[in-house]
Amino acid sequence: MQTLDEMLSRRLLSPGQHGDIAAWIAHAKTPEAIRRMPAPLWRAFELASVLMDVDADLTQPPALCE
Repeated sequence: MQTLDEMLSRRLLSPGQHGDIAAWIAHAKTPEAIRRMPAPLWRAFELASVLMDVDADLTQPPALCE
C-alpha cells in the first residue's frame, strides 16, 4: 500500500482512484484476483506504475547489508 499511497501523493492517481484501487486490493486474496480489477482502474494503476518506474526498482540488485 505504500506504493499506492506514493502514487496518490505524487498526484498520479486521484483520491477516488486511490480509494477504489486500495479497496479492490484489500478484498483480493490472490494476484489473479487483483488482475481482475476493472479495466479503468487497472489502466490508471498501470500508468502510475510506469510513471514511477516501478519496474526499474525490481531490476536493481539488492542492497548489501552489513
